[in-house]
Amino acid sequence: MISVWPIGNWALPLPKSSHGDWKCSRRCGGTLWVPPFHRTRPDLRQRTSYPDSIGLIRGYFTLSNPTRPDLAPLEVSALADSGAVHLCIPEHLAIQLSLAELERREMVLADGRRRTVPYVGPVEVRFGNRRCFTGAMVLGNEVLLGAIPMQDMDLVLRPQLQSVDVNPESPNIPLSVAKGFQQG
Repeated sequence: MISVWPIGNWALPLPKSSHGDWKCSRRCGGTLWVPPFHRTRPDLRQRTSYPDSIGLIRGYFTLSNPTRPDLAPLEVSALADSGAVHLCIPEHLAIQLSLAELERREMVLADGRRRTVPYVGPVEVRFGNRRCFTGAMVLGNEVLLGAIPMQDMDLVLRPQLQSVDVNPESPNIPLSVAKGFQQG
């Protein structure tokens, strides 16, 4: 849990002192730092902890191996993250779908560490009336749907409802944009 200042619909982290503690710690004199424009509002002086799940958007997707139609498709709950690029799946799903390792790729994780992981495929991803074919990084313990498969299926994230949905501007067929291409 991170200590934050609630300001409207936003939350700002409390500033840290030079030795890494929060400004309100005893080593810093026990004073709580308050931005000058909020000093008149006592409700902003209280530290608040928010659950880690705020802002996470999940959806149900079907994953399958198009080269193995004899294997049953798997319905999974996936974390949709527009900040991630690729589809990431746990190792047990790669084994269940009999996905072949195509190569190894280096990834930069959210914390900045680099890691070499297997890149497997092909994977067919389905959501509603949409589907795409992609490869997947074998990493983590849950399915992570990145920007490439979301763009390919023309999906949108709806933060107000914490859901994934088809693009309402093109509900019947996925829309792709190819700027600069001239048909001749």
